[in-house]
Amino acid sequence: MADADDVRAVALALPEAVEIASDGFDFRVADRGFVWSYPERVPGRPRVIRLDIAVLFVGDEAEKQALLLGEPDVFFTAPGYGGLPLVLLRLAQVDLERLSELVTDAWRMRAPEALLSDVNAAGK
Repeated sequence: MADADDVRAVALALPEAVEIASDGFDFRVADRGFVWSYPERVPGRPRVIRLDIAVLFVGDEAEKQALLLGEPDVFFTAPGYGGLPLVLLRLAQVDLERLSELVTDAWRMRAPEALLSDVNAAGK
């Protein structure tokens, strides 16, 4: 079972990842977001930052649909996320190893090519 502290530890271990000031967590590489806390919006109520749910960059619609259909207990989407390469991840449904894999994959999709080349050359 992962939590916000695990997201923070995994994200900050990645090269050039930075945390942006927010009410929850928000991580970027080269000013491109790859994982952040879910800002839940319920009509008629103020937005609530959910630390138990991460918004995760997945690259494209095909990957998004594969995750949503393959593991609906782990991944879901919400209004406002249609057409975006993002899924919502229930942190309590993944262990640290799976979280690390997901966050690292998101980071790789957002990192600049030069940084990826450096990381790959270093064997990371």
